[in-house]
Amino acid sequence: CQQKGSLQLVSSLVQDIAIDTTQLNMSVTDPTAWATAMNNLGMVPVGLAGQQLVTDSICVPGFDPSLSMMTGITPINPMIPGMGLVPPPPPTDVPVVKEIIHCKSCTLFPPNPNLPPPSTRERPPGCKTVFVGGLPENATEEIIQEVFEQCGDITAIRKSKKNFCHIRFAEEFMVDKAIYLSGYRMRLGSSTDKKDSGRLHVDFAQARDDFYEWECKQRMLAREERHRRKMEEDRLRPPSPPAIMHYSEHEAALLAEKLKDDSKFSEAITVLLTWIERGEVNRRSANQFYSMVQSANSHVRRLMNEKAAHEQEMEQAKESFKNALTGILTQCK
Repeated sequence: CQQKGSLQLVSSLVQDIAIDTTQLNMSVTDPTAWATAMNNLGMVPVGLAGQQLVTDSICVPGFDPSLSMMTGITPINPMIPGMGLVPPPPPTDVPVVKEIIHCKSCTLFPPNPNLPPPSTRERPPGCKTVFVGGLPENATEEIIQEVFEQCGDITAIRKSKKNFCHIRFAEEFMVDKAIYLSGYRMRLGSSTDKKDSGRLHVDFAQARDDFYEWECKQRMLAREERHRRKMEEDRLRPPSPPAIMHYSEHEAALLAEKLKDDSKFSEAITVLLTWIERGEVNRRSANQFYSMVQSANSHVRRLMNEKAAHEQEMEQAKESFKNALTGILTQCK
């Protein structure tokens, strides 16, 4: 039925667009050509009446009639990069092409891309200062400022008479932009004099100011981490027990009443033990403490007797349950 429906759909489409069969390179009534066309469309070759035009051996191998498509051909996924909706990813092995940098007072020409990149030393912690060597002899501090201020805010420039200088930036990430200029040839104006040109070498510099600021920042982060941990510990710490009042005759009288109450006995016995540990017992209070200890002792004895009675009742209940269960099992047999 599915094959006949597909055939009817194809026939209706041919009739709708009103194509003249004489203009086709392939005759519709030619069984071989019709079978080839339907094979190319992924359908079983059948005639207009629904009969199979060619044998199964001639059909496209691997054709699955139940799926109405050829097996072994993976459907196109529109999310595959390079096909459909997702654009192809950019190549990762393409080298970065450096361009000419034009300034007001000078021009920077990029290095040869075939040469290896300039070497740099290990980056010190908190580095904000760079060493710039290979400066032209006629380069002034204003020209250096003009070139490297494109990398970020400059806080200090220390220029030497031997064609090098140290530049300190406001932030650490600006150093990476300055390192990018390493290998460029710097030419002042349009002069061809050797004193007006030089190849820049930019490298990390180890400055005491940078290291001191980095240490201060690390100490600040450590203090914040300790404060955070302390706040977390305080939040997770269980609440402290309530403070126990000091001994007085009035408090002792109230405590004696609490020792006789079952609901307040645990709290009262804790206060009594604390008073004894504090050394509140003396000649004047000895009688009161003796009466409270006797009251607590009698209360504990009563609790022990009640516990023994409950345990005895529990054993009797177990024995009665065991006998009843044995009787039931005997009757079931």
